[in-house]
Amino acid sequence: KIGIIGETGSGKSTFLDLLTGLLPPTEGEIFIDDVNLHDTNIKRANTLKGWQRYLTNVPQNIYLTDSTIAENIALGINKNDINYKKIYKVIEIVFLTNFINKTPNGINTIVGEQGLMLSGGQKQRIGIARALYKGSKFLILDEATSSIDTKTEELIMQNLNTLGSEMTIISVAHRLNSLKFCNKIYELKGGKLIETNLFNQ
Repeated sequence: KIGIIGETGSGKSTFLDLLTGLLPPTEGEIFIDDVNLHDTNIKRANTLKGWQRYLTNVPQNIYLTDSTIAENIALGINKNDINYKKIYKVIEIVFLTNFINKTPNGINTIVGEQGLMLSGGQKQRIGIARALYKGSKFLILDEATSSIDTKTEELIMQNLNTLGSEMTIISVAHRLNSLKFCNKIYELKGGKLIETNLFNQ
């Protein structure tokens, strides 16, 4: 569990784009488990695609379709193939259960175009639930809890923390409390990642 902080313009978004392979480095190399992410060797041609399938980036603004809560969590899965047992499990992790139980049609409630019927925090929790449903082992939270109240955010982070070694999480946040669960915190400053003892000072 790694936290990333830095002032506006320090390069946090660029760092994530490099890490996820959306941007190739202009100098130097990026290695994932001793494999060059941008190796042009034909035997390594699928390295980047394989890495991108392995991770999920949860942004601040979540893309939602004008369909049900369940379909938005299982985005890209045929409606008839959705694992509803898994849906209920991930909505518990992100504390959406109470909200969903109060809606007329539960997980089959239509969210409206771009989640018109949901609050910002509810959208973000669906985004995290989507990543968990996908089963990603590498989760990037890019200001992904900024619209969630601090109490709920802390409970979600506690739940994610219980996943332990099953998942690697990199969390970029402005609210420092969001990073209390992290094993290490780095600050982006002057183009460098500097480890900081934010909560041990």
